[in-house]
Amino acid sequence: MGRRFFLMCMMFLLLVVPVGAEPISWVDFDVGYESLRYALSQDIATFEQEKHISWIDSLAVAACRSGGKCPLSQVKRAVEDLKGDKEPKELLGGLAKYYDYYHQAYSAALGGLVGSYAIQTEDGWKASYGLKAFSPIAAGYGYSHCSDFGVSRSYGFQRKHLGNDLMGGLGTPIVAVEGGVIEAMGWNRYGGWRIGIRSFDNKRYYYYAHLQKDHPFAPGLQVGDMVDAGQLIGFMGRTGYSDRENTNNIETVHLHFGMELVFDERQKECNSEIWIDVYDIVRLLSSHTASYQKKDGTWQRSYPYQDLDIPEYPKE
Repeated sequence: MGRRFFLMCMMFLLLVVPVGAEPISWVDFDVGYESLRYALSQDIATFEQEKHISWIDSLAVAACRSGGKCPLSQVKRAVEDLKGDKEPKELLGGLAKYYDYYHQAYSAALGGLVGSYAIQTEDGWKASYGLKAFSPIAAGYGYSHCSDFGVSRSYGFQRKHLGNDLMGGLGTPIVAVEGGVIEAMGWNRYGGWRIGIRSFDNKRYYYYAHLQKDHPFAPGLQVGDMVDAGQLIGFMGRTGYSDRENTNNIETVHLHFGMELVFDERQKECNSEIWIDVYDIVRLLSSHTASYQKKDGTWQRSYPYQDLDIPEYPKE
């Protein structure tokens, strides 16, 4: 009951918040792994200092100066400049007019990935600040992937690949990258058994597809449920490309992982959805994995987790 009530409240707020400027309609996310890693390292290093350098601020400044390319050299320059007394727009001069766009776009793409969290160990709860989102692949399970966003697909109709394919072993445990609410779950002719999770701030919709035949999902999950970052949600497979449920028509076992940005609910399911290239985000997340053990036929998380930036939400 509590979980359903919380979801209804979230949707109500979306309807009553006043509409301001036109929402962003396109994001060309072109931030490489090295730039992401460096900006993140500086964010963490300065967290408890008087001048905290947010990775989103430094990336937005670098993007303004480089036309959205964010090379590492510009990110390093932005970090050093932000350590001074000037605010981002003061640093940019005539380029300041682009800052709000990049800051809003990068906040949507990266806003829930870094922050305060705690894990429970034998010595109790240990709080930390840093990368709090998880790799979609559980710890101890290998995978390979390449930059395949935008590659042509032809099943059903000619279209572009709007995600990153992670190739691994059948049954590999798949976890939620970020906490949120399950919005979609079940069969899709393209994605096979799939699950879609919306972040708590409603900006990111995570799509996990081609899950395992017969046993695609973690037990007990249903649409409307809340999940924690790193929570087990399903198992890697090769289902999809069929109107008939529970069919293996994908040649290679893999997880299709995608991220859609939502600045306005009218963008959620339409011909102008905003999907971004997550290849370098996946690379970044590979350094933070959730550990699971199977005991007596049941999957158990090795280290319970709590997102300290999200208030305690209603429990059943």
